[in-house]
Amino acid sequence: MGNQLASAASYELFIYSIQQRFPQIKISTLVLKRSGKMFAEVSGQLFFENAVRLFVRERVDFKNAVIKGYSYEVWQRTQKLYWYDSQAHPNDPTLASTHPHHKHIHPDIKHHRIPAPELRFDEPNLPFLIQEIIDTYLPKD
Repeated sequence: MGNQLASAASYELFIYSIQQRFPQIKISTLVLKRSGKMFAEVSGQLFFENAVRLFVRERVDFKNAVIKGYSYEVWQRTQKLYWYDSQAHPNDPTLASTHPHHKHIHPDIKHHRIPAPELRFDEPNLPFLIQEIIDTYLPKD
């Protein structure tokens, strides 16, 4: 499949065909907005059954084939269940193993952070995030 982050065209194809790979996604509002030839921002939401949605924000650098920064929030109705972000917390030794990738969870969701070894800058994070939602919040057939 190649590195989807290698070009804007390949990441656009990846983003805009995500529902074909994951039919559990009911609606996608993801949009890739280019900033010149080498940069883009991805934003929007993926909607699932059980009123679960994934809010996505990414800054992508195609010159270096990396995600420069991200925020992924998972909601169910009006409750934020958890979120991932790449904001560095160098003074938190519990996050050092996956610095700067981490997950905010309850209780005290703003301050309770755990390492997120599944997230990366050098490949798309959406397949992992979508599968996590499918495995955790969607009914089993």
